[in-house]
Amino acid sequence: MALSRGLRCCQRVFSWIPVLIITSVVLWSYYAYVFELCLFTITNSFEKVAYLLVFHICFAMFSWTYWKSIFTPPASPCKKFQLSYSDKQRYEMEERPDAQKQILVEIARKLPISTRAQSGAIRFCDRCQVLKPDRCHHCSVCETCVLKMDHHCPWVNNCVGFSNYKFFLLFLSYSMLYCVFIAATVFQYFIKFWVGELPNGPAKFHVLFLMFVALMFFVSLMFLFGYHCWLVAKNRSTLEAFTAPVFVNGPDKNGFNVGLRRNLRQVFGEERRLWFIPVYTSQGNGHFFPLKNQSESQNPLLASEIWEESDEFHPTWEDGHSEAIKYLGVLYLQLNLL
Repeated sequence: MALSRGLRCCQRVFSWIPVLIITSVVLWSYYAYVFELCLFTITNSFEKVAYLLVFHICFAMFSWTYWKSIFTPPASPCKKFQLSYSDKQRYEMEERPDAQKQILVEIARKLPISTRAQSGAIRFCDRCQVLKPDRCHHCSVCETCVLKMDHHCPWVNNCVGFSNYKFFLLFLSYSMLYCVFIAATVFQYFIKFWVGELPNGPAKFHVLFLMFVALMFFVSLMFLFGYHCWLVAKNRSTLEAFTAPVFVNGPDKNGFNVGLRRNLRQVFGEERRLWFIPVYTSQGNGHFFPLKNQSESQNPLLASEIWEESDEFHPTWEDGHSEAIKYLGVLYLQLNLL
């Protein structure tokens, strides 16, 4: 028991290493750009002020979205998806698998569940003892079931899912913007140092490497961001892109695809002015989603009778504000496992 706890503690400590690597690179880039380039290399005052102003805007948005991606806890199923005491006793006392499946079917009839396991049975998590809502999966790293789980990302040391998927997308987009701005503004001084127009010094090393690092990260992020844009347009998660969700009538990779506009609104919300700000605006509560063949009047995200639970994940815009394609998929998962 003590050994298991020790290993788990070590795992939690080591899981922060990728975040520390990213943080260290970003802090070094801040020093290299602000001090070595803008303050020590650039002589034009107007150019210096303009670069510093735009850079700090990009840096602030990058830091904000990265923080939100890391520290927004993954949303888990609410109590209505947990087995009651009597149902749990009945399920555990039943030894026949078919009878256990029937018990889960009876319980699921009271819940908005449309998807099934590959075998056709109700999806049930033995570890969390909950019936899994649509698009919910168990994360072995976070040790909990995550609503609309996309993947566990080591670079943010968090599960990317319903609660923080918008923040993760904005993190990718502002990371790309940060890299593009650095590469575009550093380029002319990179050439001057390269050909010897500027004197050798500490700034040369920082500017040269700043250019290489910005381009390297931009290329990687371009693939990741492009892949996730495709996922949003199709209304799929990374897991669903590799294994199609199973419905009563069988697997359907486009089961949750309700059109580009509605797919975007599910992730970013109705107010377009808030789309590019890392505050929570996503539709719904993560427990159920409109289906491709479902009419708008039956859309659970828009229905007048909203299925609610007092302790379920349902943040508001004020809550967030107060805290002020397959190849790409394989490449994406490989990069995340590095």
